[in-house]
Amino acid sequence: MAKSKIAYFCQSCGYESAKWLGKCPSCAQWNTFVEEILEKPNTSVPNWKTSSTTLQKANKPVQVADITFTEEDRLLTPDAEFNRVLGGGIVAGSLVLIGGEPGIGKSTLMLQLALNMPNLKVLYVSGEESERQIKMRAERLVEVGGQRSEVRDRHLGERLNKSEIEQPRSEINKGCYILTETSTQNIFKQIEALEPDLVVIDSIQTLHSAHIESTPGSVSQVRECTAELLRFAKESSTPVFLIGHITKDGMIAGPKILEHMVDTVLQFEGDRHHVYRILRTVKNRFGSSSELGIYEMLGEGLREVSNPSEILLSQRDEPLSGITISATLEGMRPMLIETQALVSISAYGTPQRTATGFDTKRMSMLLAVLEKRCGFKLGAKDVFLNITGGIRVEDPAIDLGLAVAIISSHEDIAISTKTCFAGEIGLSGEIRAVNRVEQRIAEAQKLGFEQIFISKYNLPAGGQDRKKIDLSRYKIEVRVVSNIEEVFGLLFG
Repeated sequence: MAKSKIAYFCQSCGYESAKWLGKCPSCAQWNTFVEEILEKPNTSVPNWKTSSTTLQKANKPVQVADITFTEEDRLLTPDAEFNRVLGGGIVAGSLVLIGGEPGIGKSTLMLQLALNMPNLKVLYVSGEESERQIKMRAERLVEVGGQRSEVRDRHLGERLNKSEIEQPRSEINKGCYILTETSTQNIFKQIEALEPDLVVIDSIQTLHSAHIESTPGSVSQVRECTAELLRFAKESSTPVFLIGHITKDGMIAGPKILEHMVDTVLQFEGDRHHVYRILRTVKNRFGSSSELGIYEMLGEGLREVSNPSEILLSQRDEPLSGITISATLEGMRPMLIETQALVSISAYGTPQRTATGFDTKRMSMLLAVLEKRCGFKLGAKDVFLNITGGIRVEDPAIDLGLAVAIISSHEDIAISTKTCFAGEIGLSGEIRAVNRVEQRIAEAQKLGFEQIFISKYNLPAGGQDRKKIDLSRYKIEVRVVSNIEEVFGLLFG
């Protein structure tokens, strides 16, 4: 009989202890330790494949110079946004973890991916839904990748003709297989028989391994199941996608080692009350960790947004006070967003300071700079800031656009809809340089803006190590400013 032992795990961070502790020494959380029974199997490492003999080979150290490396072709998906966040496509043998809020669209995204890859054999393993539930969603999602998607985009905002959108049910990818199972041993038996090209696990918190005597979702079970899937992915060169739950603090549920074990961690973000979703890269061993993809949640599934700037900008017939356009970067991607401000007389003794999609402390800093350096009396005024589209921006380059929007609302003077801003404001009122300013200028020019305000420190003099920006190749007028007073003088006189 295999020996078993009792251990205590912190449900917050995964810290293991031989005895119960009231306070976790790792994360300092109270009353988070739970008892779990660990079984020691007779075999040291369980094989994912019953006939596997590759584990019998002993590894030997090899010099780096002797290792042969060839650039492998990545597996491209029909979703360009998904390829972007993965660094150019799916890498063979990679283990990808996708986390997000309940109902944000994680299962929808992965099932949509499985249905739109007809040349591959995809195994979708679900421990949360039945086969009939997944079939109902597949019937709804199949139109995203086919002719029905094109019809919907052509008639966006109009009433669709029922005869146009109806398509035969044979459009569903016949290479997509559904398995409702939670035992890893049974899952690997089906994988061995099916030999899929891609495996999706929904979700990792519902799986359980027979080698661990604890409930699914516990720290030890999540760690063991992930280790078994990791061995399978590396030995068979089959990419595996894991869907993970998150805690109330927004962190991925389970031990922190889960994020260390996988190759890529993606975070699916967004407000369920808005239609836009952001797929953000948190960790990526095969590409940049600064990429993101933007989707629009529709009744038929997720639609990729190739040009988010056109969606985040409102279509207005005439300029309105308190509204400006700022050039920001989300990861490596330039976007133009609409920044709104409302300044009004405070009806109560204490003025209100409210910001949606922006840091409230940074808003207080901008108000202090405007009052100290420019002489605007904002201490007794209510100030409300809003970033349209339901997204949150942390790029300091929108400081200049927000400051101009505040003064525009305060003075009730509208700013031209063909003007945008990209600059960080310092405590002394200077306009500081921002990174990748050329990409911001090119994005503004592509969307038809006539002028953009940037910092003069983005144009270094010759002889410095920084590359000099050639403004003559842009058709848009680039207004170079050095401080906030100069900007207000050009805009408001």
